[in-house]
Amino acid sequence: MNTLLLARLQFAITTVYHFFFVPLTLGLSVLVAIMETAYVSTGQDVYKRMTKFWGKLFLINFAMGVVTGIVMEFQFGMNWSEYSRFMGDIFGVPLAIEALLAFFLESTMLGIWIFGWDRLPKRVHLAAIWLVAIGSNLSALWILIANSFMQEPVGYMLNNGRAQLINFFDLLFNPHVWVQFPHVVTAGLTTASFFVLGISAWHLLRRPKDDESGRDMMKRSFQIGAIMAIMVTLAVIVVGHNQAQHMAKVQPMKMAAAEALWENTGPASMSLITIGNEAQRRDVFAIRIPRLLSLLACNNITCDVEGIKQIQARYEALYGPGNYVPPVALSYWTFRIMVGVGFLMLALAVMAVFYVIAENFEARPRFLNLLTLALFLPYIANTSGWLLTEVGRQPWIVFGLMKVDKAVSPNVPFSSMLFSLIGFTLLIGGLVAADAYLLRKYAHPDADLGADDSHGESDSLLVQAPTK
Repeated sequence: MNTLLLARLQFAITTVYHFFFVPLTLGLSVLVAIMETAYVSTGQDVYKRMTKFWGKLFLINFAMGVVTGIVMEFQFGMNWSEYSRFMGDIFGVPLAIEALLAFFLESTMLGIWIFGWDRLPKRVHLAAIWLVAIGSNLSALWILIANSFMQEPVGYMLNNGRAQLINFFDLLFNPHVWVQFPHVVTAGLTTASFFVLGISAWHLLRRPKDDESGRDMMKRSFQIGAIMAIMVTLAVIVVGHNQAQHMAKVQPMKMAAAEALWENTGPASMSLITIGNEAQRRDVFAIRIPRLLSLLACNNITCDVEGIKQIQARYEALYGPGNYVPPVALSYWTFRIMVGVGFLMLALAVMAVFYVIAENFEARPRFLNLLTLALFLPYIANTSGWLLTEVGRQPWIVFGLMKVDKAVSPNVPFSSMLFSLIGFTLLIGGLVAADAYLLRKYAHPDADLGADDSHGESDSLLVQAPTK
C-alpha cells in the first residue's frame, strides 16, 4: 500500500459518502415544490402538511450534503496538488460559478422558504422553493461541467504543463455534459420518488386506521411518488442509454471493460454473464447474445465495437507504453448492478401506478413492505453508476491528458495520508449515521403529522418528533 492508493481510497470513500445525499437533494426539492404548488393551487391543507413533512426531510438531507461536500473538496489541495496545478485554471471556473451563483441562490431561497411560512404571500413563498429546486440542479450542472472535462476535455490548450481554458462556451457545451446531466437529474428524481414511496408505504403499514388525516396525507404522497417514479425511472433508462452510446464513442475502453469484451474487431455480442480471467484477458465462462452490443452501441447490428486488446494497442500507439485497461471486474459488475436495479425500479413503479389506478394499494401489505425496502435501490444504482464512471476512466484522471499517478501530491507522507483517510472516513461515516437517524426519527409513522390547519393553527415547519 502506498500514498497513491490511500489518496484514491480516500477520495472514493468521501465521494461515495457525499453522493448518498446529492441525488435525494436534487429530486426531493422538486417534489416538495410540486406539493406546495398543489397547496397554493387548491388551497387544501393536506398539501401544506405534505410540503412541511417532506420539506423537513429535505432540509436534513441538504445540510448533510453540504457538510460532506466541503470535506470532499479539502482533498484537492491536500492529496491531489499536482492535479490542482494542472487543472486549476479550468476546474476553478465552473466550481466558482457553482458557489457564487447556484449555491448562493439555493441557500438564500432556502432560508426565505424556511422562515417565510405565513409571512410571505403564498405565491412568493412558492417561488422560493422552486428557486431552491432550480438552484440545486444548477449546482449539479456546474459540477458536472467540471467533471465532464475530465471525461472529455474540450476548449483548452496546454501551456507550461498546465491546461488553460481558451473557450468557455466549448466547456459549457461539452457534449459529455448534455448526456451526463440529464442522467444525474433523472437519477435524483428517481431517488426522491422511491424515497417518498418507501416512507409513504411504511406509514400506510404502521399508521393507525383511525388516523384518517395522517393516512390521507400518506396516500396522496404515495400517489405523487408512484406517478413521478414511473416517469423518471423510464427517463433515467432512456438517457442512460444515450450516455452509454456517447461513452462508446469517446471512451471505448470503458465500454469494453463494462462488457468484458476482451477482443473484437466487428459486430459485438452483449454479455449476459461473464466470468473472466483479467490477468490473461480472456473469458473463463460467458453467455453472450450475438450482435446485441453493436445494436445498443450504434443502433445497428453491423457496427464495429473494439475489444480491450485492440483499444490497448491503439492507446499504446497514441499515448505511449503503459496499461490503459481499467479494473474490468469492477467496471463489469457495477454496470450490471446499475442497469439491473434500474429495471427492477421500473417494474416496481409500474406496479405502484397499477395499484394506484386500481385504488387498492392500501390493501397490498406485501407490496408496501417491498417498497419500504425498495427505498434503498436508487442508492445502490447511484453508487454503482458513479463507480463505473470514475473507475472505468482509469488510468486517466483527465482523459488523454493526465494519469492518476501523476496527479497525487508528491510531498504528503504516508502517515499523514493514512491519518486523514481514517479521520475523514470516521467523520463522514458518523454524518451518514446521523443523517439516517434523523431521517428515521422524523419520518417515523409514530410522528404527529398535524391536524388540518386551514385557519393557521399549525404553522411550524417542524412537525412533532416521534413519541415512541
